[in-house]
Amino acid sequence: MQPSDKALVPFVSVDHMMQLVHHVGLPEMIRRIADAIEHDFSRWPSFDKTPRVAAHSPVGVIELMPTANDTLYAFKYVNGHPKNTEDGLQTVTAFGLLADMETGYPVLLSEMTLLTALRTAAMSAVAAKHLAPKGADTMAMIGNGAQAEFQSIAMQAICGITTVRLFDKDPEATAKCAANLSSTGLNVVACTSAEAAIEGAQILTTCTADKAYATILTDNMVGSGVHINAIGGDCPGKTELAEAILLRSSIFVEYPPQTRIEGEIQQLDADHPVTELWQVITGAEPGRRDAREITLFDSVGFAIEDFSALRVVHDLTIETGLNLPLDLLADPDNPRDLYGMLMRAAG
Repeated sequence: MQPSDKALVPFVSVDHMMQLVHHVGLPEMIRRIADAIEHDFSRWPSFDKTPRVAAHSPVGVIELMPTANDTLYAFKYVNGHPKNTEDGLQTVTAFGLLADMETGYPVLLSEMTLLTALRTAAMSAVAAKHLAPKGADTMAMIGNGAQAEFQSIAMQAICGITTVRLFDKDPEATAKCAANLSSTGLNVVACTSAEAAIEGAQILTTCTADKAYATILTDNMVGSGVHINAIGGDCPGKTELAEAILLRSSIFVEYPPQTRIEGEIQQLDADHPVTELWQVITGAEPGRRDAREITLFDSVGFAIEDFSALRVVHDLTIETGLNLPLDLLADPDNPRDLYGMLMRAAG
């Protein structure tokens, strides 16, 4: 049987996603996602919000991340398995869906392994835009895995950094990242230690993968007047920063009920004061208060960011036609006769 138009849902494959990115250009794609995140964070109270649903194992985690407003629903399936790279697999894979709240019908099914990398970088740059010291031009990128290049390009496109200083405990990862960034216009400096990487940097980004309590930055490494994007601490039992750094910092988060379980602040008392980033974006709360302040974005990733990214992709699929119509929904001639549709298919 030939599926009807109502049965078809646009599917964005990995190949489509790559084509969409190259259609607009990588920096522009990140800017569009960042703009969508700022727009959606500015209407934060209108969203249904819940901490993600996680299934933990000794080697990783699988999560579902749902959210909705009055017009659209979105969810993302995503995993995090740091040891996957030893077997030639991605640490993170993901896919997601966007649906119409009025009918419940999906309007987009998409790969989100690439899209998560894009939206994570966009989110970091949005935070730094509002929290980093004025005139910041140098970022230390500690952890040079799959996310590092996206972070660097996002900070260049949105915050205007001109230099990125790289460090990873695996020199091959740093070499890979430096080679990939060599044609971006950034001044790329490969460093042999985390201490060397943060020299002269006003933005410190940590993005490591080990599922463990770790101390990527010790207290003595972090001076006044910097902004920290802590990305790698994103599940219970996984952190990157010394507790003393947190106690000296003004801490900004996405959604406290999730971040207190998964983020760097899992190390602190449950009532330790934090500011929700959406309040800074709307002007309800101040961001950086003075030049000597340490600001910390305790980034764990939240479903509204994925909602924003899926909106951008949905608009681009309409603009470009880059998608595969997928026969995903049953559409009988009579909505009450699903059985009849099944039986007619036998002939």
